[in-house]
Amino acid sequence: MKSAARGKLPLSIVAIVICIFVFIGVLYIEDTGSLSSATLLALQSTCSKQDDPDNNSSRSVKVQEKSTTSTSLTEEKDDLNGIDGEEEYEEKAEFDPEKCNVVKGKWVFNRSLKSLYSDETCPYLDKQVVCVKNGRRDSDYRYWEWQPDECKLPRFDPKTALEKLRGQRLMFVGDSLQRGQWQSFVCMVESVIPAKNKSIRRGRSHTVFKAKEYNATIEFYWAPFLVESNSDLRIIGNPKDRILRVDAVKKHARYWEGVDILVFNSYVWWMSGLKIKSLWGSFANGEEGYEELDATIAYRMGLKTWANWVDSTIDPNKTRLFFTTMSPTHMRSADWHNKKGIRCYNETRPVLKRGYCGSGSDKRMMNVVSSVVGKMKVPVSFINITQMSEHRIDGHTSVYTEYQGKVLTDEQKEDPKRYADCIHWCLPGVPDTWNQLFYAYL
Repeated sequence: MKSAARGKLPLSIVAIVICIFVFIGVLYIEDTGSLSSATLLALQSTCSKQDDPDNNSSRSVKVQEKSTTSTSLTEEKDDLNGIDGEEEYEEKAEFDPEKCNVVKGKWVFNRSLKSLYSDETCPYLDKQVVCVKNGRRDSDYRYWEWQPDECKLPRFDPKTALEKLRGQRLMFVGDSLQRGQWQSFVCMVESVIPAKNKSIRRGRSHTVFKAKEYNATIEFYWAPFLVESNSDLRIIGNPKDRILRVDAVKKHARYWEGVDILVFNSYVWWMSGLKIKSLWGSFANGEEGYEELDATIAYRMGLKTWANWVDSTIDPNKTRLFFTTMSPTHMRSADWHNKKGIRCYNETRPVLKRGYCGSGSDKRMMNVVSSVVGKMKVPVSFINITQMSEHRIDGHTSVYTEYQGKVLTDEQKEDPKRYADCIHWCLPGVPDTWNQLFYAYL
């Protein structure tokens, strides 16, 4: 038999190699097609930054604890008197967390949409988020619903939600945005519970709402960085004075043990625009010896500390873990072509351009979360709120909020450049949709 020409492979071998590559390609397509935002942070589906050399707002966000909309905002026509997408919505597949990509979709105006609560009826809302009580007069922002392209989200049913939680503890862990999601969830279920069968115990860092009839609790634990910091109990307003222990989480984690469902979040507190003062060891030894790290580096170290605790402590057969992705800010009205606007002030409609993304979400931070969670042993499901929230420039508290513990005065409301809060969200509002998605996963 003649040997194959030098430098050339026999045709049979070439054919086999091609078949192998084709087979692998088919497997890859099948595998990635089954992934969803429940199990993987789909960065390829999440918004990309607009090409703008001056676009650096995402590098600096000032967290305060406690313009007319341009006609070029939309590229799609919508009917505020109707719900054009309803028939299409009804024909979509039922929600399957393993198949439905909730990132791709659109906001549809639905005047018939009824909130399960108001800031008048729910007694558990902070002054920071009760926009109607604080003077907001427009109401359209409460009638938009998120419709994924591939499926329909189930309506939030408070009694079904409570049944799912019967005999269990649900805890939201994170910053004031996560507290907003917790308040939203509590308000969405509390109206169906008789007054004698519900109670709340508020603490500086740990608050517990109890539904006695269901033997269930819906809790919030304050940990803005997840890891320990000197701003955990006594909030330090100036980011320059905040110091993190990026290697320590035990002080917080003792509250997380024994919880049946944990929902974590941490993002906006890392986005001060400054280097993060990071310390190793105990605060008992003083606050000297810290190093200043870039936000993404410190964030990765902090999340690894959290992830290591989860992997070494959590039994996935007893506890379900969720991570709410970053809530975008809207500090730069030029992002949505309203160059005369002032942040999100006076915005009354969402951006309807599909796949819109402004400067209030940092893809580098998304990549950190994806990378760290992707290497964990314990499964973590993502509540992927980033893309849907990017559109909602109209949903923030803006000037209908508080400042240093007091509701803004009329004079302060006339100074949106200084006082408009385009980080936090009105309730009822956008976080109710986050919880509709969370409910679907439950």
